[in-house]
Amino acid sequence: MGFERELGSKAPTDSGMFGSMSSENTRRDFLAGRALLRLADRAEPVEERTAPSGGPTVRLETRAMACSWSVVMNPGPPHWVMAASDALALAHEIEDQLSIFRDETPIARIRALRPGESLEQPPEVFELIQQCCQYAEATGGAFDPTSGPLNRIWRDCRQAGRIPEPGEIEAALERTGIARVLELDAASHSVQVRCAGVEVDLGAIGKGYAIDRIVERLAGSPEISTPIPDFLVHGGYSSLRAVGAHNGHPGWPVGLRNPLFPDRNYATLLLRDRAMATSGSNVQFFRHQGKRFGHILDPRTGWPVEGMLSVTVVAPTAAAADALSTAFYVMGLDAAADYCRAHPEIGAILIPPLTAGRTLTPLILNIAEDDLYFGDGVAVEG
Repeated sequence: MGFERELGSKAPTDSGMFGSMSSENTRRDFLAGRALLRLADRAEPVEERTAPSGGPTVRLETRAMACSWSVVMNPGPPHWVMAASDALALAHEIEDQLSIFRDETPIARIRALRPGESLEQPPEVFELIQQCCQYAEATGGAFDPTSGPLNRIWRDCRQAGRIPEPGEIEAALERTGIARVLELDAASHSVQVRCAGVEVDLGAIGKGYAIDRIVERLAGSPEISTPIPDFLVHGGYSSLRAVGAHNGHPGWPVGLRNPLFPDRNYATLLLRDRAMATSGSNVQFFRHQGKRFGHILDPRTGWPVEGMLSVTVVAPTAAAADALSTAFYVMGLDAAADYCRAHPEIGAILIPPLTAGRTLTPLILNIAEDDLYFGDGVAVEG
């Protein structure tokens, strides 16, 4: 499906390690050992603690939406394996509904509509589009699923080895803005377009939505006589949701990737019946005439975002974490922090670019101190 190539594709997390980073690499992970981690709104140093570790697991994997999907469980009865396998199949079913790379999907068919024409959507897809409208309004347009024309221009220009002309960006912007270009009819579950060339691209929320559907299936659908009590589901290693406990911990320990060194971790988060998603441009970017352009676009301007290194969001659902991690990356540090302060159910780890002193300074909001573990030797200051 290629979600990771579109607006809102994510930076990887490390759900497979279930543990902390090694102490010998901790400081070297941040610019030759000179980085300093700071916790927001904290004046006193935090006592160093031992991060939760992982134990034995059973993992089932598949590939959908151009990325790997997994259900990770504590060892249990054999029928759990079949239940997890059946639940993972939902990723393929949802890809058949949401892919923009298959002309016959309900979402892809929207781009063929002429002004004033409408297309009925499956009820669950229509509800997801409604959610997108809500996130777009709540984030001031930083999240926008109608940014397909912008994604397409940048994708084509990247392949051609150039950047878009201002006129190309302006033309694409005229076909974006979900409140301006779409009209939804809840009674008929139909989507009407107000101009030609509208594209709906759910790449910034699709994996999270699929994860939530898989979790619902595993946690108590009629298809499973005995719900699986403890498991973790991830799609593309950037979006995941944890249920229950693991290895004696009251949650699942998840490694957070260093935005400067993606093959290493800088912290461990204990995820307790919550979802998490990370966005960043450390993996996907391209250079043109010596300038680096990230893959995450600001749908309000049409240009790549440059203001953040990485954003990790913790939320009640994977769809919310997915959408908001992209939106926060676009919104920038201050606006994202304001959103979290107004929505205490949303946690975030916001990492802005390096300071003049070459210090990496995450801003941590609405995440319990007991759930976040930094490695040995990393200073934590207020």
